[in-house]
Amino acid sequence: MKELNFIIPEFLALSQSTKNLSPKTIIAYESDLRDFCNFINSDELGEKQILDYINELSHIRKLKDTTINRKIIVLKMFFEFLHSKEYIEHNYFKFHTFKFKKEKRLPKTLAVKETAKLLTCVTNQSMAANSDYEIWKSARNLALIDILISTGIRIAEAAAITTNDIITAEHIILIHGKGRKQRLIYISCPQTWSNLIHWLKIRKTRHASTNNVFVNRYGDPISIHGIEYIYNTIKKESGINSNSTPHYLRHTFATNLLSNGADLRSVQEILGHSSVATTEIYTEVTTKRKKQVLNKYNYRNKL
Repeated sequence: MKELNFIIPEFLALSQSTKNLSPKTIIAYESDLRDFCNFINSDELGEKQILDYINELSHIRKLKDTTINRKIIVLKMFFEFLHSKEYIEHNYFKFHTFKFKKEKRLPKTLAVKETAKLLTCVTNQSMAANSDYEIWKSARNLALIDILISTGIRIAEAAAITTNDIITAEHIILIHGKGRKQRLIYISCPQTWSNLIHWLKIRKTRHASTNNVFVNRYGDPISIHGIEYIYNTIKKESGINSNSTPHYLRHTFATNLLSNGADLRSVQEILGHSSVATTEIYTEVTTKRKKQVLNKYNYRNKL
């Protein structure tokens, strides 16, 4: 059999072309497969090596169950490929099922009052700006934070928005989501739309090398790390939860949609989840609905 390290590029190339995977996913696949190859002796590839590797991940490295599951999924696809190409006689993954329970973690959210404080802070920064650069920067930050609050899009999706994605007449933005899936997001809040349009006008006062809506001071597309930096700066000044991240805004958006009566299927489509099961976790933190049910139906209230 050919050495595994020389087969990995062949597997990755086939996966990328047939599964339409993103470059980020391919890098993750390669990292997991190289890790496996570094652990085993490829000349003795078999059932024992797989079991020893899984044991290493679980009991020696003590990795998270989610990480182990990801590595197993990649290895399973890799072994199916090896068997289909007749590089190995048996697909050893057919002989075993590996189960690692994932801890069900509730989404972390901001209180509505905290979200309001964040928005007020970035709005005040925009109103207080006096230099050309501060006016430019604060207008961008206000539009960016407001879009994240109002739509629940991921920061990578916000960074990818271009001027061509904005449908002005309909107050709609075309979002490029995970897995190269596109969806349309309607900006329902007039103030959010006004902040975005204002930023697009201010954006023209400085040269931009790209048509990305959100750019940095050099006119290049803003990165997800740039968005995180902006959020952390405003978070600190507003005095909200110091542990919060931009992703809290997505969780807060989804939780409040469900809490206010939105149906699960609609929230799934708005968030761009491929499975409704992913969206269902937000129902665990919609305390408003739980309070209504318990106040009305809990028999203990009448004892």
